[in-house]
Amino acid sequence: MSELTQIGSINERPRIPTRDEVELNFSDKAITELEALKTHYPELKACILPTLWIAQREYGGFLSGEAIAEVAYRLQRSYAEVEGVATFYSMYNTAHKPGKHKIELCTCLSCHLCGTYRLRDFLKEKLGIGHGETTADGLFTVEEVECLDACDRAPVIQVGDTYHGPVDEGYLSKLIDDLRANPESTVVKMADEMVKVHIRASER
Repeated sequence: MSELTQIGSINERPRIPTRDEVELNFSDKAITELEALKTHYPELKACILPTLWIAQREYGGFLSGEAIAEVAYRLQRSYAEVEGVATFYSMYNTAHKPGKHKIELCTCLSCHLCGTYRLRDFLKEKLGIGHGETTADGLFTVEEVECLDACDRAPVIQVGDTYHGPVDEGYLSKLIDDLRANPESTVVKMADEMVKVHIRASER
């Protein structure tokens, strides 16, 4: 966690981090995207969500304390405010750095009845990891998630920006092999796609 969370006394309101406290890592592409997005919002606070997607892409799929600090600095918001937004939404990766590919298993009723926990056990046997864990090679993270809103395809999983379902052990086994051969991080790719969605929406 960034040291910025420790700044000030307990009676001080959270403040905007200064340039000296933040290492800026956004690429030229990210800065251009952010400047374009800023023009389509009435105030910088409204730009937090798309900027977090930019940061998640720029920081390799993980919103570290440093990533959150950069968003706070660039939007002139307090660290606490940006961190509060980032940790509220489950699609932002703040708890731990995910693997190159994050396999999200829906565990809600329809998927539960159709065997998602059997798939969870299969993944644990095949990859050697459980919920919230990442393989030693950094390729895969498995997470159990709430409803993915695709009950007609139960049991369904999400990898990056793609839904797969209905899924069985054979499908999962082939998917894992395909992901191993994929040089692109599906976690980073999803963040990039979300940035593109926000930019397209703001250009209307």
